[in-house]
Amino acid sequence: MLRWGIIGTGDISEKLVPDLTALPDATVTAVWGRSTDRADHFARGYGIPFSTVSLDELLARVDVDVVYIATPAQTHAEIAVTALAAGKHVLIEKPIATSAQDAERVYSAARAAGRFAMEAMWMRFNPLHVEVIDRVRDGLLGEAHSVRASFGTPFQARGRVLTPAQGGSILRDRGIYPVTLAHWFLGEPTSLAASGVFEDGTDVDGHATIEYGSDFAQLAWSGIRFLDLSATISGERGWITIAPMFWAGSRARVHAGSVERIFGTPEVIEHPRQGNGYGPMLAAVTDAIGRGSLEHHWHTHADSLAITRTLDAVLSGMSRPAT
Repeated sequence: MLRWGIIGTGDISEKLVPDLTALPDATVTAVWGRSTDRADHFARGYGIPFSTVSLDELLARVDVDVVYIATPAQTHAEIAVTALAAGKHVLIEKPIATSAQDAERVYSAARAAGRFAMEAMWMRFNPLHVEVIDRVRDGLLGEAHSVRASFGTPFQARGRVLTPAQGGSILRDRGIYPVTLAHWFLGEPTSLAASGVFEDGTDVDGHATIEYGSDFAQLAWSGIRFLDLSATISGERGWITIAPMFWAGSRARVHAGSVERIFGTPEVIEHPRQGNGYGPMLAAVTDAIGRGSLEHHWHTHADSLAITRTLDAVLSGMSRPAT
């Protein structure tokens, strides 16, 4: 039985904990919150026996094997390094950090401590995405040559996203999904061009073309307007479109395999979501820790670092329209 501590009581933790407690080999034993009221309320709501506002107190507990970190992005790396030094495994809500340098600090600390560490990129473990990745890698589309993906809605699910002091960034909060999708099929880019909209020093909207020689990805993200919430992977023999919301997708259309499938009646792939969608990732993490692994082969340290480097490059390369 893997014993979890939850660090952060926001909306993502509210969604993840029910999926975690549904696993047969996991239990939540402690929760940290930024106030006593919030921590106690969260603990009562999910039947968690211990709550605290002291991070040191939670990390000192012998009945916590692994922590899930869901605090503002700017704090992820420091908390993760501290937890690893305390002997805990860590699952860190995306983005793992607000720079590749800080992400490397986390993974270096994990290797030094001999503990598991992973960015919580739940999309990679979604059964729909697993099937799409496997079929593309098996040659369904021939060589993949382009990716198109966007994630934009004109509202903020979490106010912290727009707080510069807390590492706020719509690119790192939403744009990470299109960038990650591009990495799956095309790898780390060789060049890019990006543009964005900034409010009070924080990016709130942007788009980029990232290139891999003659291959490319067209990506967009926004917290101030709607964008198409689907995604498409195209290759020599056809294309696959993941229906909205692509990062949490349960349905895709495969335009490949025959002329009829391409132009007439595409194959439909469906994987209905179970719970809130975090279960497959949490089960994979539980299994990896049980096997003594320091990372999961579907979202390795190297994968996470490469994606973070691309996010850094996009953010630094964004041209800022005159205001």
